[in-house]
Order: sequence, then structure tokens, then C-alpha cells
Amino acid sequence: MPRYNPATIEPKWQAHWDANKTFAAPRLPKEGAKKLYALDMFPYPSGDGLHVGHPEGYTATDIVCRAWRMQGYSVVHPMGFDAFGLPAEEHAIKTGEHPRVQTEKNIDTFRRQLKMLGFSYDWDREIATTDVEYVRWTQWIFLKLYDTWFDKEQQKGRPIAELDIPEDVQAMGEDFARKWVDERRLAFQSSAPVNWCPALGTVLANEEVIDGKSERGGHPVERRPLRQWMLRITSYADRLSAGLEKLDWPEGVKALQRNWIGRSTGAEVDFCLAGAQLPAEVGGFAEKPAEGVLRVYTTRPDTLFGATYMVIAPEHPYVERLTTPEQADAVKAYVEAASFKSDMDRTELAKEKTGVFTGSYAINPVSGETIPVWIADYVLISYGTGAIMAVPAHDERDYEFAKQFNIPIKAVVDPGNAAPDDEREAVLAGEQVYSGAGVAVNSGGFDGTPTIEFKSKITAWLAERGVGQEAVNYKLRDWLFSRQRFWGEPFPIAHELDDDGKPTGQIRTVPEEDLPVDLPHLEDFKPHGRPEPPLDKAPDEWLYPTIDGVRCKRETNTMPQWAGSCWYYLRFLDPKNADAPIDPEIEKAWMPVDLYIGGAEHAVLHLLYARFWHMVLFDRGVVSTPEPFNKLVNQGMILGENGEKMSKSRGNVVNPDEVVEGYGADALRLYEMFMGPLPDSKPWNMEGVAGVRNFLGRVWRLMIDDRAEEMLLCDEVTDAEPTAEQLRVLHATIKAVTEDIDRLSFNTAIARMMEFVNFFTKEKTRPRACLEPLVLLLAPFAPHLCEELWAALGHNETLSYEPWPVFDESHLQTDTVDIVVQIGGKVRGKVAVATGADKDATLAAAKADPKIAELIAGKTIVKEIVVPGKLVNLVVKG
Repeated sequence: MPRYNPATIEPKWQAHWDANKTFAAPRLPKEGAKKLYALDMFPYPSGDGLHVGHPEGYTATDIVCRAWRMQGYSVVHPMGFDAFGLPAEEHAIKTGEHPRVQTEKNIDTFRRQLKMLGFSYDWDREIATTDVEYVRWTQWIFLKLYDTWFDKEQQKGRPIAELDIPEDVQAMGEDFARKWVDERRLAFQSSAPVNWCPALGTVLANEEVIDGKSERGGHPVERRPLRQWMLRITSYADRLSAGLEKLDWPEGVKALQRNWIGRSTGAEVDFCLAGAQLPAEVGGFAEKPAEGVLRVYTTRPDTLFGATYMVIAPEHPYVERLTTPEQADAVKAYVEAASFKSDMDRTELAKEKTGVFTGSYAINPVSGETIPVWIADYVLISYGTGAIMAVPAHDERDYEFAKQFNIPIKAVVDPGNAAPDDEREAVLAGEQVYSGAGVAVNSGGFDGTPTIEFKSKITAWLAERGVGQEAVNYKLRDWLFSRQRFWGEPFPIAHELDDDGKPTGQIRTVPEEDLPVDLPHLEDFKPHGRPEPPLDKAPDEWLYPTIDGVRCKRETNTMPQWAGSCWYYLRFLDPKNADAPIDPEIEKAWMPVDLYIGGAEHAVLHLLYARFWHMVLFDRGVVSTPEPFNKLVNQGMILGENGEKMSKSRGNVVNPDEVVEGYGADALRLYEMFMGPLPDSKPWNMEGVAGVRNFLGRVWRLMIDDRAEEMLLCDEVTDAEPTAEQLRVLHATIKAVTEDIDRLSFNTAIARMMEFVNFFTKEKTRPRACLEPLVLLLAPFAPHLCEELWAALGHNETLSYEPWPVFDESHLQTDTVDIVVQIGGKVRGKVAVATGADKDATLAAAKADPKIAELIAGKTIVKEIVVPGKLVNLVVKG
């Protein structure tokens, strides 16, 4: 096989790596060796298989792993599949085929394609989130969350057994005490709105709803409250924000997470409803507001005197209580209309403010004024308390609403010199919004107080009277962790039933020895037409277990797809462990992940959720590191040849099978790295693939005689000692490629190796001492080709663990330097001059060069420009 033929070479070496388990990682890093845990964001195995955008990040990780193995690191590089998800369930509904059947077919396709591309994964560590044993430990971790409460003083999660139950709570009885404890668990139940589509008879995820209609079929979608499992991620908001500082992550990702967490400092304030019967004595600010009190959170307590109305969300529990008989019909119609809108439709996309008056009033706690309470969908039940004090003079949304419904606008902040006189007058007249700082006006005895000072004074004033306190709030919401789906992890939870088969409200956990709770057999997967989960159709023997002698009904919601991806990086390290999710010795040796590469679309949700789970496991002693991912890199998107995102609907998807068939896996790998910097988005170009394939052919011909009928080295390949110039090129290449790989600057590393090949192609002799290091340098990028060349050069073992070439600085030093010679500003050649040569010596060397001498012969030199060590420019005429 004298000609370069990837169709023969690549399957051969893939089979060799498989048979010899070349990339199997040790249980623990080798003694005395540094470790590298490199991880890709594992894929969802769709029926379409990979497209050429997927291998970009995988190739980058693989290059680092291959290079660092050769540098003596112990490397673990695993791959698996995030296999639960809606598409498989939708397929089951259409075909009646169990989701596991389709999922496993898709996994087989993905695995074949990944092996076809030559990635150095340890396939013995492969996992799928749908594996029953993996589900077991996902459920085990959920039970850890359920068994944990957050100690605010210690700022850590602690076992429920260490939660002190107050005596007055214990006095209320065992059932009451259990419910009190349940309300403080990190995993708890709450009524939360879901997207219910009556026409489809199913609950939809947010991403399946577009402009209030189902993505599939365009049917109306309404929001309905439904019992849901929640995870108290908000308890970890401060730690999630502070922990970002020490991580080697892109600043853009850190900023996105900080914004998503959205920490702000302000005050909680209680507004008493007009006519409400309140306790005779107030003993400080209550943990929960009393009956007849609306509690709000505000970052601007200094504007309290300017609150001229209040707004509650359409889902607020006080809607019915506040609605007067005269307003009942209008309120009912408004709340129903709001239920068909998504949160984004209600806030970011709303073109005008809508609302309805409840008929009730509240008392402004600082002014004593009676102000109306409205219902408006621009307030979300999921943010703050679901109620706001509205200050239209100093908030844009409140101003628009007040204008729409003719509500008074009262300025309480004088911008002073912060605004031009005409704008200041408009603000004070209530004709323009001003949200900045200034001094207090129309604020009673606080008039003239600067904003910052006023915030602290009014907060202290509220606290003294038991109607407010300083508070920290977050945009981050507790994680809605339920899905009304079949294809997901069952919760290891059951609900106690009384003698009549009705729920008592008490919960029992499935004992650890009974895990996993596997999905039951269903006769069909079609929705049953109710918002309740489809697992309600499960057979009675699954649905109604007896736990500790008590008849129960299993939880029929399932966990979201995020659950499996929250901790997969741990299971990769110990995938066969039947006694624990991970052996502590293994976890301590390999964690944290040293390099994590994936798409920027996971900047917030997956990465935030995984960090949250890891922090809880850290608090509970399961893991030894406070953060899971030390270094994060986002690869850019590979676009279609038309410059648009690859998708079936756009018809611009490129299948890697076709590229490999036509050009080889090494060409695909090399091209994806040569397209440009890893974080950049780049358009695909088949001509570029062909160009890289030609380069690989040149590398082959640099060493192999492709005119022979059998594998022979070229005549130019010799055991002779390299020349000084050959050594300079070699060691300059080793230095550049090594440093470029460390910086993940793969495109420049490839360019350096192309320069090397260009140089040695012209050389009459090509010493092995120069060619073998090139093969080792190129191997992480084009491993199949390089394994074949390594064997042709006389080696019997894989190069995967050969020592990485090391550059010698002495070979980079030279007594001469090349300078550019221009004539009339155009480059005409290069000449070597002594390092440090002065202006006269440099000029003389340029004029003495035969080519330059010929070009200036018979001409008059009118100007000589010399930059020592860099260039000579001769301006001539004649």
C-alpha cells in the first residue's frame, strides 16, 4: 500500500486500539505522575447521528489527551450518552416502540461514529444516563438532597437528622413536625405552574411553547398549577456566585452565571391590607407574613413614599381573597388570559401593560396612605414574593402601567445635578421616569437625605417597627425538578395512603436497598388527556408499593433530563461500582475535572445545576472538591457552507460519515482544528477539507515512496546527522507546537507543522532524527496516519505512549539573521547577515547578494532605508 489510503489505514488502527485497550485509564493515576481528567459535554444520542459540528470539541479534547499522555500524564478521557429526553418519548408515542429500543439504536450509531473518528476514549468507562445502575445512583443522590437542609449560619448543607425541631412544633404532633421538616429539605414539593395543552393532552416544556402555542400543532397552551418537586438551589446562590472567582472559565460564562443568579440587596416590606385584622402585638419582623399582609421585596426602599399602587401576579395565592364581588368577573377573565402566556411573553415580549383592579387596598407602611392593589401579568409569581410595590416615578414598567390606567405618579427622588434642568423638572412633575440616585423629596422627615444614606435609614426604621428588614434576593429561582413524562428517572419517593386509599400528605422514601426504582411496563405511551403524569397509568403492582408496612402510591412525576448530566463526570471515574456512586479514593485522586470542553449554550443551566449538586455532595462528604470543573472551554459553532447554523430544516447538515468516506477521519479532525481559533464560529467548506487531505498526502510522501509497489521509505530518508538549519527548523517546530497545544491554539500548531513539511520537502536529505519528532507532534491531530508512519519507520509499538519531543533552546540560537530586502517597497529577496550587524554591514550584505545586485545593476540608488536586523529598502531609478 504505497499510496496514502485512509480507508485502509484508519479501520486498521481503530481495531488495534480497541483490541489492545490502548487508552484504558488506570484506576488511580500512576505513582509520581501528574493527572489529567479531560471531559467532553456528552451528547444526546438523537436519531440523526452526529453532524460535523459535534466532533470539533471532541477533537480538541482528544489532541490534549494524546499529547499529555506522551508527556507522561495519567489521563482519563471518557465518553457516554445523555440518553433520557423528550424526542425518544415522542417517538414512542408515534410508533408504540419502547423509548429504550430507539435510544439504544441511536447510541450504537453515535458510538460507531465516534470510534470512526479515532478519539482516544476509554470505552470501558462508557455510561448512559438510562442505564439502570446509573439511574440507581441518580436516585441515591436525590435521596441525599431530600435528606439535607441548608444551615444559613454555617452556609452549608447538613443532614436532616441535625435539624433542630422547635418545641412548639413538636407539640403540634408527629405529622405536623414531619411537614415542618419537609418544608426545609433541599428537595421539597410545591405547587408550580406548568404548560398544559388540552388539545395534545399533555404538559409541555417551556421550549415546546412558542407565543403561547404548542410547537407541535400550534395549539393553545395554558398555565396551570400542579404539584411539583423543587430543588432549593437558591440556598446555594451566594456560594455559586462566589465560587466562580477561582475557576479558569471564560469571563463571558462567569458573567452569564452571575447575571442568572442575580444577587441584589434591598429590603422586605410588609403592606397591611386595608381592613385586615392583625395581631395586637408585633414582636419584630415575622419569618412569614401574617394573614392580611402583602410582603414585597424591593431594591429601592428609599422610594417607599412614592408607592402609589401595588401589583400581585395572576398566580398569587391572595388573588381570590383580594377580589371584591364587583371585580370577580373581570379578575377571572384576566387570570385565565394570563394563563395562556409564557413568562417571556409577559415580560420581555410584552408590547403594552395589561392589568385588572382587585377592588382592594393596602396601607403604605411609611406614609399611611391607602393604595389600590392590582393584578398584572408583568409581575411573576416566581420572582421575589410575587407582589411588588409600584413606584411609577422611578420604574419604567410601573410608569407605563400607571399611564395606562391613570394611576397617580409621585416623585420621591430629586436627581439634582445628575439630570439637566428640563429633565429634572419633568421628573419632579411625574412626567418622566428617573431610576438613578439623588436626594429624597416628598418623603416626610427624610427629605433631603441622599439615596444611599436613605436606604439604610428607612430599612432601620422599618425594622424598628416590625414591618420590614434588610434582605438579599436573587433572580435565581428554585429549580423545578419535575416532568410530567414517562421517559425519565423515577423519583425514589412514595406518598402514604390512608385506609380509604387517599393520600395523607406524608412522604416515604424508598429504602436504599430497594434502589433502583425502574420504569414500569406500559401498554401504550399516549397521553391520557390529564395534566397528571403518564406514569399514573402504570400497573398497580408498580404504582402501589408497601413501604415499612404502609401502603403508598409512587411518585409519578419523573426527573428532568438535567438529572443525569449533573453528576456523570463522577461516575465516569468509577462506572462499575456497585456499592457507591464513586469510591472516595478514586474521587480524591482524579477530581476535579482539569479540562471541560462543550458548547456555550450550556453556560448557565447544565453548568449551574452540576455545580449545585456537587456543592451538596461536597457538604455531605461524598466528594472532596468544592467545584467540579476547574477549566472550561467553549468551542465555537461550525456553521453550514451557507453561513447558517446547521439544521435539517435548513438543509445544510454535513454528515461526518460522508466526509470520512471521501477524505478520511484524520482529514476531518485536522480541518476542524485548522478552520480557526477553537472558540470562534466558522463556516464549513469542503474545499478546505480537500486542502488538508492534500497536506496529509504530502506528509505521507515526505517519508513513503508512493511509486513503489510495497511500503518503502523514500530514498531521501536517511540516518545522517541533521544540519544546523534542519535542527533549527525542527526545534522551532517542537517549541511552537507544544506551546500551541497548551494554549489550545490548534490552528497555529497545524500551520507550524505545515511550514516544517514545506521546508523538508525541498531538502535533499531528510534525517530520521527530524522526521520521527514530526510524526509524534502530528499524532494527536492525525493519529491513524502517524501510527502507520511510525510503524513504517521501524517501530513495533503504538506511538500513543512514546515520549513527547522536547525542544533544545541551543538549536534555536543562530549567528545569523534573515533580513528582508525590498526594491522600491517590493520584497525581492532575503539575505543572511551576522546577528547584531550594524547599518553599514547590513546594507553591504544586501547589495552583495547576487540576485539583488543583478536587479540594481545599471540603476541609480536614490535612497537607502536600513532597519538593522529587519530590512533593507532600496529606492532606485533608471
